[in-house]
Amino acid sequence: MFHHITVLKEEATEGLRIKRDGIYVDCTLGGAGHSSLIASKLGEYGRLIALDQDDWALDHAKEKLAPYTDRVSLVKTNFRFLEETLKNLSVPLKDGIPQVDGILFDLGVSSPQFDEADRGFSYNHDAPLDMRMDQSSELTAAHIVNEWSEQEIARILFHYGDEKFSRRIAKIMVERRALGPIQTTGQLVDIIKEGIPAAARRTGGHPAKRSFQALRIAVNDELGAFEEGLHQAVRCLAPGGRVSVITFHSLEDRICKQILNGYVEKCTCPPDFPMCVCGNKGQIKLINRKPTIAGDVELEQNSRARSAKLRVAEKL
Repeated sequence: MFHHITVLKEEATEGLRIKRDGIYVDCTLGGAGHSSLIASKLGEYGRLIALDQDDWALDHAKEKLAPYTDRVSLVKTNFRFLEETLKNLSVPLKDGIPQVDGILFDLGVSSPQFDEADRGFSYNHDAPLDMRMDQSSELTAAHIVNEWSEQEIARILFHYGDEKFSRRIAKIMVERRALGPIQTTGQLVDIIKEGIPAAARRTGGHPAKRSFQALRIAVNDELGAFEEGLHQAVRCLAPGGRVSVITFHSLEDRICKQILNGYVEKCTCPPDFPMCVCGNKGQIKLINRKPTIAGDVELEQNSRARSAKLRVAEKL
């Protein structure tokens, strides 16, 4: 059973300003919540291209999007290959670059990936150490904790998980694997707990939360893929097209903000010039300078929406 509550569903879709005959891309199909809403707003000549690297999500979406099969294309791929995928689907080109009217990123991990024990995403179930969103990829969490160096493990725990006890956890991890491979999430949780002082374990939620997030990001190269995908999204937007991005932690939001700001107009003329003569033209404008967050009603229904932030930009 694929049960997933879509975060900021209405806000992110409204941000795209859907046209009935437009071409739209959902880079993160997931539970198909955003895709189904976008598809419902399209007319006979509209088109939705939905991407996901998870076979489970794609299989579920075939059923959920069945009423819109005439206007929806489902593609198994990582959104870091966005531009290539659009070219393969014969999307109209301008100067060799595909042109679409809207692109959506929802960077949250689908609830089933957390809740289904055998995926290895959850610290609440004892399961094989996996954490792959694409089950055909080679790198798993088990490979990282058993093969990577102590220094590299500490680095990702600190950088991707903001885990202040990262060095201590990494040290214990390396000591344990010398006695035998670390194969399950349960084993990993015990190691993480041992690496965090008792006083710190009693505050801030589950002690393994930060480390599991860090390993998931590393296994799937989530931040690298997002950087590549968002740059391609800006390139592939037609004039007036919009991109909606939902992030769930500070690293993602910082990357999103920095990339979008890099495409905003930046005049380099001296401030005393009466008019701009430098010719530096921006490629986008920001629709909301401060990110949109979930309202009280949504937070009551879905606590996972608490950390969600939505940024929207429009191609000039």
